[in-house]
Amino acid sequence: MNFLDLTLRLEWVAVAVAALVFYAMAGASWWLFAVLVLAPDLSILGYMAGPRVGAVAYNTLHILVLPVLLALFGSVFDNGLATSVALIWIAHIAIDRALGYGLKLSSSFQDTHLGRIGG
Repeated sequence: MNFLDLTLRLEWVAVAVAALVFYAMAGASWWLFAVLVLAPDLSILGYMAGPRVGAVAYNTLHILVLPVLLALFGSVFDNGLATSVALIWIAHIAIDRALGYGLKLSSSFQDTHLGRIGG
């Protein structure tokens, strides 16, 4: 692993830690965290319709835009559940990136913007 890859992974570790710290500070249920932390990976089911649909489904739930908007909604409208779900979602994405799992290309599940998984 080169310096740039290591730096990027460490940045995502920092994001994951921040999401977990904010989640703990919010006093949210760790049971909720356990139940929802892998929920974004259900998007893998999109691959049953082919690699293009699978990539769109996976990427839709693995970009920061939606959980950040949900966190803003939760903050603005004092909605603790929305904020908690957003922080879980952000933690999931950050952990994936820290482990080297990137957004999917339409060619194959193994092809990501960070390179090929397992290759």
